[in-house]
Amino acid sequence: MHILIVEPGRHPREAEIDGSLESLQKTVGGYIQAIYPFEDEVAVICDDEAKLKSDTQWNRILPETHDVIKGTFFIAGLGKEDFTDLSAELTEKYKQRFWNIELFIPTPNGLMPIVIRD
Repeated sequence: MHILIVEPGRHPREAEIDGSLESLQKTVGGYIQAIYPFEDEVAVICDDEAKLKSDTQWNRILPETHDVIKGTFFIAGLGKEDFTDLSAELTEKYKQRFWNIELFIPTPNGLMPIVIRD
C-alpha cells in the first residue's frame, strides 16, 4: 500500500507497507487511530496514545480539527472498507501540505508552533 509518512522534524516521505494491522501500527509506533479531516478520500492515521507518551514529539497542526498531532502519522487513501493506496495526485497534494516542518514550544498559554520553511 502506497502511503505518505509524516514524522516530527522531517519532510514527508513516500513509503510502501503491506497494509496489515501490524504494518499500520509499526508505522505510527502504537495503536492506530484514523482521522478524516479533509474532503478528499484520505485518512490520517496516527498513534491513538501518542499524547500520553512523554517521549513522543509534537508533529503538525491540523487546523481542520483544532488539534496538533503528536508522533509519526501517515496518510492513506480510503477504499470501500479499508485503507488503500494514496494516489499520485493526493500524494503530491499532501506532501506539499505537510512539507514545512513545525516545531513546538510550550508556553503558559499552550503550544506555540514555529514553522520552518525551505
